[in-house]
Amino acid sequence: MSDDLLKRYRAKRNFAITPEPAEGGTARSGSLAFVIQKHWASRLHYDFRLELDGVMKSWAVPKGPSYDTHDKRMAMQVEDHPIAYNQFEGVIPKGQYGAGKVVIWDEGTWTPLEDARKGYREGMLKFELDGHKMHGRWALIRIKGRDGGKQVPWLLIKEKDAFVRPAAEFSVVDEMPDSVVPLRARAASTPKAPARKSRGKSSVDMPGEAAALPPKLQPQLAALVDSIPASVAEWSYELKLDGYRLLARVDGKAVQLFTRNGHDWTHKLAQLVTAIQSLKLDSGWLDGEIVVLDDKGLPDFQALQNAFDNSRTAGIVYYLFDAPFLNGRDLRKEALEVRRAILHKLLARPPAALRFSESFDARPQDLLASACRMGLEGLIGKRRDAPYVMRRADTWIKLKCVQRQEFVIAGYTDPRGARNGFGSLLLAVHDDEGRLNYAGNVGTGFDEKTLVDLKKRLDALATRKSPLSGPTELDRTAHWVEPQLLAEVSFGDWTRTGSIRHAVFHGLRADKPAKAITRERPQEVPSMAARPSTATMPKVTHPERVIDPSTGLTKLDLVRFYGLVAPLLLVHLKARPVSLVRAPSGVQGELFFQKHLEGRMPGVKTLDTALDPDHPAYLEVPSVQAVLSAAQMNVVEFHTWNAVKTSIGKPDRMTFDLDPGEGVAWKSMQKAAHLVRVLLNELGLTSFVKTSGGKGLHVVVPLKKQHDWETVKSFSQAVVQHLARTIPQLFVAKSGPKNRVGKIFPDYLRNGFGATTASAWSARARPGLGVSIPLAWDEVEEIRGGAQWTIANIHERLDQGNDPWDGYAPQGLAKAMKLLDFTP
Repeated sequence: MSDDLLKRYRAKRNFAITPEPAEGGTARSGSLAFVIQKHWASRLHYDFRLELDGVMKSWAVPKGPSYDTHDKRMAMQVEDHPIAYNQFEGVIPKGQYGAGKVVIWDEGTWTPLEDARKGYREGMLKFELDGHKMHGRWALIRIKGRDGGKQVPWLLIKEKDAFVRPAAEFSVVDEMPDSVVPLRARAASTPKAPARKSRGKSSVDMPGEAAALPPKLQPQLAALVDSIPASVAEWSYELKLDGYRLLARVDGKAVQLFTRNGHDWTHKLAQLVTAIQSLKLDSGWLDGEIVVLDDKGLPDFQALQNAFDNSRTAGIVYYLFDAPFLNGRDLRKEALEVRRAILHKLLARPPAALRFSESFDARPQDLLASACRMGLEGLIGKRRDAPYVMRRADTWIKLKCVQRQEFVIAGYTDPRGARNGFGSLLLAVHDDEGRLNYAGNVGTGFDEKTLVDLKKRLDALATRKSPLSGPTELDRTAHWVEPQLLAEVSFGDWTRTGSIRHAVFHGLRADKPAKAITRERPQEVPSMAARPSTATMPKVTHPERVIDPSTGLTKLDLVRFYGLVAPLLLVHLKARPVSLVRAPSGVQGELFFQKHLEGRMPGVKTLDTALDPDHPAYLEVPSVQAVLSAAQMNVVEFHTWNAVKTSIGKPDRMTFDLDPGEGVAWKSMQKAAHLVRVLLNELGLTSFVKTSGGKGLHVVVPLKKQHDWETVKSFSQAVVQHLARTIPQLFVAKSGPKNRVGKIFPDYLRNGFGATTASAWSARARPGLGVSIPLAWDEVEEIRGGAQWTIANIHERLDQGNDPWDGYAPQGLAKAMKLLDFTP
């Protein structure tokens, strides 16, 4: 029967050319498969397929599914496909039916809620999906199509259940754009249950490699980052607990407890030894954090410190979050979620002193906000597919509510008034050369008992000589101590001179060496530069407001667009002064060009005013959070300088904005771009091209940071003048609408100090909301205009990302200047 159903499928394809399967595939035992394939054909769409009667019943859904019950997504029925098609990812060659790239966007099982064959026959098919992205109850409903239509139209609709989410809050195609094939390996390696064998036998049915238990283990450490990673599905989040890191080594009944620095604390935590022994493990290394909980159930760092000071550790709780070794297996190379699945099963009924550190299924922005409101430190994010590495790595990240770290105590000041003990602690951190540098002081956060007890410990370490590398303003009144004690301190910010402000003391640490204490600096979010992957959406005010009446596109559409392209956009914004174009009344209203920080845009930073002493500080947009908060504040365009902040006086690129005058056809623009490239090639310069998002094209030349602004601008003007002299019928060297009627002005003025150009991946504040897109030179002949890609069809281009600009590298101008007979 399935052969008859696949006749139409086979008739459309030449299997000697296309990599698609001609037939085959095995039905799931006891369950029906579904797959959704994201398909870049003549138009991007989503192919929704349900297994029935030995084939995959198929529908093309142009916009993809929606979790909003009010969205009725058109689903055009197409020919049945073989079950083997469920495994197909690849490119259908040009000239073949459906030519274009195909990825498996989601897959799983489906369960009919009524008689499936009857529902399909009568055009009312209700079912439940269980996939990576698609969950809950859905319906496919056949509707009456146009007479003579080749395809039968259906509607794909979300049924009301616990998974429903309003479109203004969540778009599954925007927030989860990628293939799910990488998740297959993780699912396959996740054990159904942890192996709990008798003592002395290894668990050969567990993942990982058989390995002897190592005597020592260095813990994996998390990197401090400045924003939440873009791809939500790739990360899990746990609360950052305010305690001490602790590793447990289990070898039969022998249990040892080690700090992150390798100190043996077994004798201090007898109750935890007993609790771990009750798990009856053969062997293993367990990783976690010990805390003392207050009456609200929240970690209390000073209470933890007091517990050790008073040798009253019975109330300490051990939160476990990883198992690098277990029962004779080395699990370090396994994915995080595999290790945590095993650990979770192990702790199904834990003793009171042991707990599993839960991860939370919610937006990380919401989790972080909740953690901060509760007075917690923040979150720890971990890549689900990451192995366990015995060092600091960006596959584990810290997101803090406030800045907080350890400092070396270098001294103290005398108390004032009725205060006992001391006035404030002098704090320090080590620099890259090992010198101990003053980092400010802290005088709040101490109770009376802490003041007295800590003063005794400071007196025992008294020394006459300052341990600091340089003088401080408190040298005359300070009492110095040997730099051995560590203070955990939260603070508002760092000053330019390297001191902290608004500091609050939280307690002493005894689990790290003083020599290891340096200033923690946030890193950029890992893996931000390369792959298009959406960021978690912020709360959008007035999401329904139309910003482009010509298309009906809304503010929510714009913010979702920037969530998708932010990782690609940041490559071009990185470390550059950025100007913003805001459109609070939409693109047809008044536009505002903003160079300086006005109002609240979380994540957007100000640059050092020394970049241009005559003006207020310029803006920097360094993170996904900054991009999205700017979009929430009605920013449509991001414009960048041709220099980076660390070398603002010497441009690192040269830009030619090919600006067409009235009456210039698009073919002339394409020809002009190639001619500019030819001239630059003759001058020994490699150039790159992108759409402007408007009427033109931008040609960009990466430069070594060798020449000042005036030199680069003058040289670019000489290039344009040469073009105008050589090809006057196409190019003009003067700006202004009257000068370029029927001609193209390669705008070299973009190369002056403070001048900006719309960034790659920036939308444009004009009808249609076009987007500036990096191109390969051989694509210039194929595109239909400078605004071919818009925020509405950006999915069609996301997959290529910044790849067309591979090979972008700085180059000198000396040879080009000589060939053009240009004298600086």
